[in-house]
Amino acid sequence: MELGLEGRTVVVTGASKGIGLAIAEAFVGEGATVVAGARHSSDELEKLVATGRAKVVEVDLGTADGPAQLVAAADAPVDILVNNVGFAKTRLGGFLDVTEEEWQQSVNLNLFAAIRAARAVLPGMIERGQGVIVNVSSVNAKLADPLVIDYSASKAALSNFAKSLSKEVGGHGIRINDVCPGPVRTDLWLGAGGVAQSVGAKAGLTPDEVAAGAAADAATGRFTLPSEVADLVLFLASDRAANITGAEFTIDGGLIQTV
Repeated sequence: MELGLEGRTVVVTGASKGIGLAIAEAFVGEGATVVAGARHSSDELEKLVATGRAKVVEVDLGTADGPAQLVAAADAPVDILVNNVGFAKTRLGGFLDVTEEEWQQSVNLNLFAAIRAARAVLPGMIERGQGVIVNVSSVNAKLADPLVIDYSASKAALSNFAKSLSKEVGGHGIRINDVCPGPVRTDLWLGAGGVAQSVGAKAGLTPDEVAAGAAADAATGRFTLPSEVADLVLFLASDRAANITGAEFTIDGGLIQTV
């Protein structure tokens, strides 16, 4: 399927690894120019830079002006914004052990970073009468989980924000949608200090046992791949999805069962 993304300028937040990296790689593969934002670059991002179709901006997206700095570094009108940066930590001690500062960190990176980035790109998109914003949210926007209570709450707020904003800017030719992955094969789940290791240490299980249990909850019996999330993001960013806005797309292997 021809997506028509060649020549588009795309800003991706949290692009150094995992889902964000897969999204950046996929856009470059389609001939887009990617401005990749992350606190630190990575070997994989530098390979994209070598193609001549990517720029890495090392920036703290958790600061008040970080997202605007990233957008400004594009030095071109931004056609597509992918809000991917986020933060999740397993709260094994329960709600009362989650501090005010930890709540603020979650809300800041999972919600305010997206708000600030949207604020930075929207004036130009409104002036040109076109643009796309895709947020990488989570199944936890709907699947409330006390183990990630602050993450769940902030992702739910992100989805509500996107839906509200999509109604305001739809008449300007701007579309805003959310992609909501379940467990994805990234370091967040499977790396050192990730969910599988943290939960396993608490429950007396190995990380592999925890991961296998999480995969078994999905109808497909496996984790989603970062590239599969990226494919969905690219479709929503393309003109093939020209009349889709204000929507949430779950990619979780059937983890959330609906009737």
